Amino acid sequence: MADKNLKILVVCGGISTEREVSLRSGKAIYEALLRKGYENSVLFDLTRNNIAQILQLKPDIVFLGLHGKGGEDGSIQGMLELAGIPYTGPGIATSAVCMDKILTKRVLANAGLPTAGFVVYRRDECDDRKAVAKALTDRLGLPMVLKSPCQGSSIGVVIVHREDEIEPAMEEVFRYGDNLLAEQFLEGTEVTLPIMGNDAPVALPVIEITSEREFYDYTAKYTSGLCHHIIPARIGKDDEESVRILGQKAYRVLNCKGLSRIDFIIDKKYGPMIIEVNTLPGMTDMSLFPDAAGYAGIPYDELVERFLEYGLTAKHDL
Repeated sequence: MADKNLKILVVCGGISTEREVSLRSGKAIYEALLRKGYENSVLFDLTRNNIAQILQLKPDIVFLGLHGKGGEDGSIQGMLELAGIPYTGPGIATSAVCMDKILTKRVLANAGLPTAGFVVYRRDECDDRKAVAKALTDRLGLPMVLKSPCQGSSIGVVIVHREDEIEPAMEEVFRYGDNLLAEQFLEGTEVTLPIMGNDAPVALPVIEITSEREFYDYTAKYTSGLCHHIIPARIGKDDEESVRILGQKAYRVLNCKGLSRIDFIIDKKYGPMIIEVNTLPGMTDMSLFPDAAGYAGIPYDELVERFLEYGLTAKHDL
């Protein structure tokens, strides 16, 4: 049990496209800590102008409620490491790799873990958009998925069904950066596996995700009634066991600490395929991780306290 007198700084908000979701996560985490008796907890809305205040406040630990760039990508983790301040969630390298879907897929593929076939393009390689669209179609087939590799909450993700849709989809992806990730489209059941812990990680129940929209996008994730979390997932025992084994392997291969959530599609042809790894998953009232924990008998407040304890005991590799 963590010391109730700890000065805990709950950092949320940030500068990413997921700022509003992060504020909701941070508020929920902060209120849970207060209910648990951590009266020295402080809710901190991070902006570009106040980051130095984190060091001035001299917290005993930073509870990261950030999502996306500047919070989930190793940036703030690096600052905290240099200052010697413990924090929740994975370390610098893990955060940086998992935030970049291209790097994640390369690590997963190198480790022999299943992930959809993919092609990567830089903006400066796409002057002839028609030629790129044809090359992608020849390589991946249709439909396919185009993604901005360093966004979260499905921002910058477009499913294209026809070749003439690829060019405008590329334009959308390049709004968020200079790299484009094109993936083979997987057809099947979308599930996610939340895992928590440091050296002895524990997998929570597998959740099936359904959406009222074309896919589980930002609007579906954070609009009541547009998505459904089904526990237990309506999948066969063999697939469930594979998801658990593959998820825990990915957690270890990527050196995750504290918590992470591994997303899968159980493809009709290929079986469970890893989509991405979320190192600071949402903690709002609509988020997946708390839902799985609740089903496993871990109330929200206890879940938050466990993350705190993992952060205090984690040994991160720079």
